[in-house]
Amino acid sequence: MSVEDSGEPQIDWESCTFEGAEREQLRVWSQLPLRNKLEALEEMCDHARATIEWRRRQGLPYIDPYTRERISRTATVREEPDDPSSRA
Repeated sequence: MSVEDSGEPQIDWESCTFEGAEREQLRVWSQLPLRNKLEALEEMCDHARATIEWRRRQGLPYIDPYTRERISRTATVREEPDDPSSRA
């Protein structure tokens, strides 16, 4: 994005599409140092594990990352939402 003479940023309309956004993400990702890429990968793995565990506790279907099988409603424990009236 460049700045015009008026001081307003000039919009790159090429990046305002799905393809343009993907190109920009790949450009930014390719410029990251290896350490940052590995940290991002670890964070994504942690998030995926937490999501699978949450779905398992809720009794929702999920894909087992080790067997790649779809697991359906195996959990019997459900977390109930907090009652807002009990917080007062």
